[in-house]
Amino acid sequence: MLFKGDNNAASSSLDKLRWTAAVILLLVGLAANYYYSALPLPLRLVGMVALVCGVGATLAFTEQGKRAIVFVRDARTEMRKVVWPTRQETMQATMVVAVMVIVLALLLWGIDGVLMWLIGWLTGQRG
Repeated sequence: MLFKGDNNAASSSLDKLRWTAAVILLLVGLAANYYYSALPLPLRLVGMVALVCGVGATLAFTEQGKRAIVFVRDARTEMRKVVWPTRQETMQATMVVAVMVIVLALLLWGIDGVLMWLIGWLTGQRG
């Protein structure tokens, strides 16, 4: 029977091997894309998509990949729970924000004007 530490060490070594393989695959793919630059672009794109899928599949079996997959699944589940506003609610909220921005801009403009007048009066630049 393996101890927990032994299993983690084996898993860690295997993860490092998978990450190394993924990086090598990507580098080989980039080199192949450059080497076969005379081939039509759609054909090279199909090859690159297949390569990226292979790299993704390789990384999906690493510990970080498994956690990423769980995270994406959980995020999709949470997105389904969101109650999105209707078009009318969105338009109303947008109008409230726009009106508040205009009101605050006018208020700040007024305060600025009063302060400028006050500073001018205090410094004797305005009569």
